[in-house]
Amino acid sequence: MKKQIYLFIVFCLMTFSCKEKMPEELQIAVAANMQFAMKDLTKKFTEHSGIECETVISSSGKLTAQIKQNAPYDVFVAADMKYPTELFKEGFTTAKPEVYANGKLVLWTMKDGVQPSVEVLKTESIKHISIANPKLAPYGKATVELLEHFGIYKVVKNKLVYGESISQANQFIISNAAEIGFTAKSVVLSPELKGKGKWIDLDENLYSPIAQGMVIIKRDGAENKNAQQFYDFLFSVDAKKILQQYGYQ
Repeated sequence: MKKQIYLFIVFCLMTFSCKEKMPEELQIAVAANMQFAMKDLTKKFTEHSGIECETVISSSGKLTAQIKQNAPYDVFVAADMKYPTELFKEGFTTAKPEVYANGKLVLWTMKDGVQPSVEVLKTESIKHISIANPKLAPYGKATVELLEHFGIYKVVKNKLVYGESISQANQFIISNAAEIGFTAKSVVLSPELKGKGKWIDLDENLYSPIAQGMVIIKRDGAENKNAQQFYDFLFSVDAKKILQQYGYQ
């Protein structure tokens, strides 16, 4: 009997010890424009904190819909302030969103012989223009604003090919399914795609500022200290250096 009790105690201690050693993990919902920068950000955060990060990449609109359906995310790193503010007003977040970065829009092509410019969009050589869905992705909305500013939205509307997110819009450009397209500057500056194709900056005064917000999602009504730690990290000097390398302001 004593032996059985001893073995039971040892088993409990071992189980407790294993649980203590299991790495902590955060589930982070990430807007597609942040896909590449987030790899470096989470790597640096894990180095400092020991907390592992799992990311889910999609459009801000789709991620917002998932959060409203109680998807198990701890933090939402969005591409604008609209969606995280909406979640805050509906009670899904612990506090109001804060802007962690401002994004930039670029025009990018992987097609030989095509020089990226707003004027080339109207030419017969361009059959397809890739953009993120403006109903779901802030970068798509900014693209429509820019096209309207130049007075060519109606002219090129039938050429537009919509990606569910900036990530899918990028695939249309990379695969040459679209001769040219609009994307986030962070994409063309990423190690995976830097130096590939040709791109130009677009005047930031021609579209609404892409102020990107972040919120901590309420999980079972409990305080999530790890989520707060990541939230604070994104405003740190180390994080700002990484964001600047990817073209964010």
